[in-house]
Amino acid sequence: MLIKNIKTLVGVDEDFCQVKKGAEMKNLPTINNAWLLIEKNKIADFGKMETCPERNDDIIDASGKMIFPSWCDSHTHLVFAGSREGEFRDRIEGLSYEEIARRGGGILNSAKRLRVTPEEDLLEQAWTRLEEVKNFGTGVIEIKSGYGLTVESELKMLRVIRKLKAISPLKIKSTFLGAHALPPEFKENRNGYIQLIINELLPQIADEGLADYIDVFCEKVAFSPAETEQIMEAGSKYNLKPKIHTNQFNCMGGIEASVKHGAISVDHLEVVNDAEIEVLKNSNTMATLLPSAPFFINDHYPPARKLIDAGLPVALATDFNPGSTPSGRMSFVVSLACIKMKMLPEEAINAATINGAVALELQNDFGSIARGKVANVFITKPMSSIAFLPYSFGSNLVETVILNGEIS
Repeated sequence: MLIKNIKTLVGVDEDFCQVKKGAEMKNLPTINNAWLLIEKNKIADFGKMETCPERNDDIIDASGKMIFPSWCDSHTHLVFAGSREGEFRDRIEGLSYEEIARRGGGILNSAKRLRVTPEEDLLEQAWTRLEEVKNFGTGVIEIKSGYGLTVESELKMLRVIRKLKAISPLKIKSTFLGAHALPPEFKENRNGYIQLIINELLPQIADEGLADYIDVFCEKVAFSPAETEQIMEAGSKYNLKPKIHTNQFNCMGGIEASVKHGAISVDHLEVVNDAEIEVLKNSNTMATLLPSAPFFINDHYPPARKLIDAGLPVALATDFNPGSTPSGRMSFVVSLACIKMKMLPEEAINAATINGAVALELQNDFGSIARGKVANVFITKPMSSIAFLPYSFGSNLVETVILNGEIS
């Protein structure tokens, strides 16, 4: 496939960049009036139109249009049963996320529904959502369990994710999030549930190869830093690296615990203090921000500007879930990053592509336009500039999706 007359080829990576940190995040290399050659499922070559080869390949004319590397959405809960618009109304009437959770809503509400939903129905619902995000330009995605909270239901979720991996053209990573909330039946036995995760769930997950990562919701409404460390240590015995929910509502030691155990990423970070920033600066842990969550629950946004100005890398992800972010649209996340977190368009796009790939350890194959990387890109509708994408937050500007070198 040869794509010609590309107005702007975005995210060009001649140096095979591994991650964008701090001031480097402003650097989004482009080629104007470009061509892109795809052979089999890989990016073979690219350049300015005056160097375009004469080929008999399938040719696409992208006049007036731009090509971006596909979005890399490194944090989602895309497998769930039904919706939670009743809680949407509760928040409008003034209840907080934590108050809803204490009343049996939130994660426990989703867990109750998921437990009685057949695996086939879960798969059908998840497939519909996955197709939607694909058409919005996402080519790499992480999907977590965490709405089961029993051995049977957590395994059911992870098996659905495994089926999605087999049938979808997207690159999918799976994360075991059994420690998402304390199930009602263990309300008076916290350690009993943690032991269930460690002694029953983890061995079965490892035996079936159901997860790539392990996650814990480290927060006052969920699990303490000490409990988080206990679960991370158990996961490490099965080679499950941690990607941790932390600092959504409180600074309570989650970042320190995560970095200590070599977490690939710490996700949310709506609240971060200076000491935690220093801890992150001395680590390889990615700060993954999820701005559509505070947008939806009307909370304050992560201090992206402070993190970037401290020299840290930042990734962006959707947090697609039924309670706090019922949307998997990465372009809207990029818009929010610019509008509400003062990230420049170039910074936000890097955060949603190459740094998202780093947060899933996939930067060698995805996240930028580089020779030899998998040909996961999208062609936009005609656009005036790169900044037009986050500026036009209500428009879907994705015209053509190419995954694994094929129009999808």
